Amino acid sequence: MPLDASRNSLVLPLLGLLVEQPSHAYDLTTRLRDRYGHVSVTRSTLTSLLKALERAGLVAARVPERVGNRPPRTAYEVTEAGLTDFSRRVVEGLSDAQVASPDFVMAVAYLGILPADDAASILDDRAARLGQRLTALRQEPAGVPEVYMLEAAYWRNVVAAEAGWIRILAARIRSRDIDWPTE
Repeated sequence: MPLDASRNSLVLPLLGLLVEQPSHAYDLTTRLRDRYGHVSVTRSTLTSLLKALERAGLVAARVPERVGNRPPRTAYEVTEAGLTDFSRRVVEGLSDAQVASPDFVMAVAYLGILPADDAASILDDRAARLGQRLTALRQEPAGVPEVYMLEAAYWRNVVAAEAGWIRILAARIRSRDIDWPTE
């Protein structure tokens, strides 16, 4: 875990799950694993992260509750500051994350936290930047055999695919083809 817990890549999905419903560390660990198979998480890491987020004022602990014979468990809920931070992280992930990165995927997962028009605009901006990047990637060095530039062709296709997908998503959001949470 990074020394600054706020930089941990689990913060965005963790806050997202807490926006959906308050939960305890055991439940959050299971939900993270079930929903995001690519995310590696242990309960101890998650518990430490929750305590750090509580100290930062992004989540608040509820009074521990006992269910059945289980030991009392502390559920956490997102605070107003946590909701603001969560929204900021979604915008940053959509705007600044590397192409085809887990950070971008996590931001897309929680795109619905933003107003629809804002989400579409942020996606349009990203698609435009990716289009510029694609133009630059098309300029290969002269005289280099294709076999030595295969990774460049691969990367062009990845960038083009993401840009195309983003443009379609932004259009679907604007046309209200996607049911959007009440703003």
